[in-house]
Amino acid sequence: MRRREFMAGLGSAAAWPVVVRAQQSSLPLVGWLTQNAADARRESAFRQGLMATGFIEGRNVAIDFRSAEGDVARLPLMVRELVSRPVTVIAGINSTAGALAAKAATTAIPVVFVIGGDPVKYGLVASLNRPGGNLTGVSLMLNDLGPKRLELMHDLVPGVTKISALINPTNPNAKSDTDDLLKAANSMGLSVEVFSASNEREIDRVFAILAVRPAAPLFVTSDLWLTTHRNQITELAAYHKIPASYDLRMYVDAGGLMSYAPDFLEAYRQAGVYTGRILRGEKPADLPVFLPTKFEFALNLKAADALGLTIPDRVRAIADVVIE
Repeated sequence: MRRREFMAGLGSAAAWPVVVRAQQSSLPLVGWLTQNAADARRESAFRQGLMATGFIEGRNVAIDFRSAEGDVARLPLMVRELVSRPVTVIAGINSTAGALAAKAATTAIPVVFVIGGDPVKYGLVASLNRPGGNLTGVSLMLNDLGPKRLELMHDLVPGVTKISALINPTNPNAKSDTDDLLKAANSMGLSVEVFSASNEREIDRVFAILAVRPAAPLFVTSDLWLTTHRNQITELAAYHKIPASYDLRMYVDAGGLMSYAPDFLEAYRQAGVYTGRILRGEKPADLPVFLPTKFEFALNLKAADALGLTIPDRVRAIADVVIE
């Protein structure tokens, strides 16, 4: 009897891993895909949003994290791979190109994006309030922040009448971003000279040109590829003593002068909340695109001193983050 009981026990133990695997495979699977490199802070914020709706990774939801490592050309294939798994929700997509690739790949799997531009303009959703399809998410509306960034730059560099702008011409938003910037600058009486760069050599070339031109502040447009090269950009701006405005605090942390941007971690937390709500049965068509309400002005006083800029007290007083 003892031997039979022992063998029966072995049989039960041998079955345990199979049961565990079956339980794991039965969990809803979220496919997380970003164009840029992995970012632990954003992934953590996303998990917080999931937890707010009752989902904890490994307990009642699984997440397949993937990154295109800055290579936009990889996005369509990676989206198709997630669709073929198949995943329950595709989330974390942080570029217009990625969202368009997801829209082209599936009309059935819900997609939650976090993008900088207007999703209506690019046909991702029918409207902000009623997306109407299988896509929804967060729009940071970074283009709308151009006038505020120009205003802050004007405060930091009084008397400026001309600015330079750096764009990535391969970005789907490049033309509209440039048009919006020109319109905003014109309303403030500023002229703009636009420079394009889509590789490291072109960034070097642009700064070589700027270095021999009459001093003008630089406006770096919102673009994930440019963000991945923020160290090169901020170092060249510092070396050539060019004051520059950026769309992300990461540039300021890397030594850049100033940035004005929405709270990105809150945006990813909200993407997690939307993903959780979809997992609970809500439809993306009925979830309004979330727009940020909290913004952050970051100022690097070390960079200002190196540029010989005197920061007005009123500007310093309104900065949310000051690096001294």
